[in-house]
Amino acid sequence: MLRARTLLQDLFSSIADLRPKFSSSSDERTIEQLCSDLLACNDETSIQRTGSIILGKYEQLDEVGKERFFRFLNDEMDLDSEGIQTHVASYQKNRDAATLGQLLQSAEPRRQDLLRRLNQVQNDQLGGKHQGGATHVLVRMRADLLRLATKDKTLYIADLDFAHLFTSWFNRGFLRIEPISWHTPADILAKIIQYEAVHAINDWDDLRNRLQPDDRRCFAFFHPAMPNEPLVFVEVALCKGVPTSIQEVLEARADSLMNDDVDTAAFYSISNCQRGLNGISFGNALIKQVVTDLSKEIPSLKQFVTLSPLPGFAKWLTNNQDPSTAALKAAIAEASTASLIGHEGALKSLAAQYLLEAKRPDGQPVDPVARFHLRNGASVHALHAGADISANGIKNSFGVMVNYAYELPYVAGRHEDYVRDHKIVASKDVANLALKSGKVT
Repeated sequence: MLRARTLLQDLFSSIADLRPKFSSSSDERTIEQLCSDLLACNDETSIQRTGSIILGKYEQLDEVGKERFFRFLNDEMDLDSEGIQTHVASYQKNRDAATLGQLLQSAEPRRQDLLRRLNQVQNDQLGGKHQGGATHVLVRMRADLLRLATKDKTLYIADLDFAHLFTSWFNRGFLRIEPISWHTPADILAKIIQYEAVHAINDWDDLRNRLQPDDRRCFAFFHPAMPNEPLVFVEVALCKGVPTSIQEVLEARADSLMNDDVDTAAFYSISNCQRGLNGISFGNALIKQVVTDLSKEIPSLKQFVTLSPLPGFAKWLTNNQDPSTAALKAAIAEASTASLIGHEGALKSLAAQYLLEAKRPDGQPVDPVARFHLRNGASVHALHAGADISANGIKNSFGVMVNYAYELPYVAGRHEDYVRDHKIVASKDVANLALKSGKVT
């Protein structure tokens, strides 16, 4: 049976090898002309041929060429506003399925259909010089778009269509969760090192220290169109009690705590891997899936917490004009570990106020990590000074870190309360720390 399956795979592979590969370098049409031609294609072969040439030409564009291409998407592939008005008037007179279909089609920018057709290009048509398949090229294309849009805000018009389609293409139903271990293929492990966004992985020994011990876990989401590219991954430490510093979590140890009946799973790093998928939420689903899986695997686990940074705390405190913080700011002006000694209590109190009271105009917390976990249904559990004494930890939060707690019976209700009223649930200890800090605006 195994041999028969192998022969069948060989047959399909041979057929695929016979399919024509389309070269972008030999086609003299501009990428803009090719996009218009792609929208006029009516058969699969033409879509494959033209789409593969467009993707190939795109990856050869320089920065000026990419900016021109996105301007073309923005302006020439936009909505037909006059056509929409005509179809609205027609539907008001004749409310049937055919007329509604025409209205819906006219209400969609042409660039959405263009992106869908580009995504149909099969991987073997792109050739070996292109990394990943069509979907991955489009993800990288959106990363370029987002970078350029920071300089030209009008380009966010085109991004609305990328975001709309990616939300559908990368929904939870398509994602698969995979454990990442020291035995995971090396090319994927290399990407874990590359994409780690919270606590840098210095080398392969550092990575092994995070993956190999029995009391360490790592999980990632993958998409079938990008099978070797992690979308997001989370690193987990299995502990006795709640960890109070990243130093203790990352410390290299010869022994494992698994024999000591661990009771806490601590999520200490969550990294999004694809810049082109910014704004497409994966982390919340990943955390909830990992909590479910670990609960089944290790019945002794009673607590699920994070050990999270406060990336905006130092900036908020530095900009704070309250006279009561002047002495503290003067003492930590050098932003060094030594300058923080003796101020741990004040730092924790101010960090509590930062998390619970510093708000954006829309009523949500200023801190982006807080928004992520609170929206997912977590509570603010505890604060720790001197918890991250790395250069980044001192620079961004004066070494303070926070535990967010995921208490399973309350996650759904807290999520709803936060989405509806931006309600923040905090432990008594954290709430009392905020009161001690005084009123800071």
